[in-house]
Amino acid sequence: MSNIIIPPGWLVADRDATSRDTYVSRREFVRKLSLGAVALTAAPMACGNQAASRASANRPDGPLDTIPSNATRTGYPAVRNATFRVPERVLTDRIAASSYNNFYEFDGSSKKVWHLTGAYEPFPWTIEVTGLVEKPLKLDVDELIRSMSLEERVYRFRCVEAWSMTIPWTGFPLAKLIDRCNPLSTATHVRFVSAKRDKQMPGIPSQPWYPWPFYEGFRMDEATNELAFVVTGMYGEPLTKQNGSPIRIAMPWKYGYKSPKAIVRIEFVDKQPPTFWNDLQPTEYSFLSNVNPNVPHPRWSQATEKFMRTEEDIRRVPTQMFNGYGEWVAGMYRGGSRG
Repeated sequence: MSNIIIPPGWLVADRDATSRDTYVSRREFVRKLSLGAVALTAAPMACGNQAASRASANRPDGPLDTIPSNATRTGYPAVRNATFRVPERVLTDRIAASSYNNFYEFDGSSKKVWHLTGAYEPFPWTIEVTGLVEKPLKLDVDELIRSMSLEERVYRFRCVEAWSMTIPWTGFPLAKLIDRCNPLSTATHVRFVSAKRDKQMPGIPSQPWYPWPFYEGFRMDEATNELAFVVTGMYGEPLTKQNGSPIRIAMPWKYGYKSPKAIVRIEFVDKQPPTFWNDLQPTEYSFLSNVNPNVPHPRWSQATEKFMRTEEDIRRVPTQMFNGYGEWVAGMYRGGSRG
């Protein structure tokens, strides 16, 4: 007998999630309202505020105003691939997914970093391919995106800090990018290195104790798994800066820090590469880092997670083995996330 799923009362259809048009309309209304109020009192203070205005000139107006104006828009919005869906959950509200971010290159002490991204320029962008490949090469990200057939996939996103979201990513399979790189048969792992731009990413110079740039790695069977995804956009548009523009990786069965952002270099190697968080805290962040509710973080349980529908609507739900993707990935491992 087939299962009958009765949607919970809080379930919201995809169509009811915050759209960009709604967001822009709201912001424009608030802006005009604010200007009207400020005009009554601003004249005497104008000279004193000029310096403050110049200092904040690069600050974005809001979390959806950080999509680069010159981002590649060919292929958007992409057709959703129905194979990859999350039937038991609604999409996370777009504002929440674009506001609540771990991106230490901008700020490691807060998950609100979108306002710090004004100076960051993701386009134009080049990715260097090195290591065990037929020939080292450089990939122009704009050309790469235009050459790929983009699709949308709805994935669960699970952070090691025990919060989670459901996000519609746009991009293409990582296996297609690896094919483009022509790795040698001796390559067993692939390593990704993120951007290090001290003048554009304020979290880098303010946190010199971290071994910048960020680096991450996967086994080749993981990187070529059907789920492994190169992300270029979300919610039908190119990535915002705080979500990893111009290009990042989504590995939905792994904890979120295994999703390198703002990638500038891809290296193919013949042994397990070091990874950023594993080097810093090996007892807390394993190389594999597969989602496993039975393996607690040393400082908190992983048995449940805080699913974020909006920043105000957060529900505690059970954590699924491999984040619910066991049918795709369980065969690659023995012993759960420890391997």
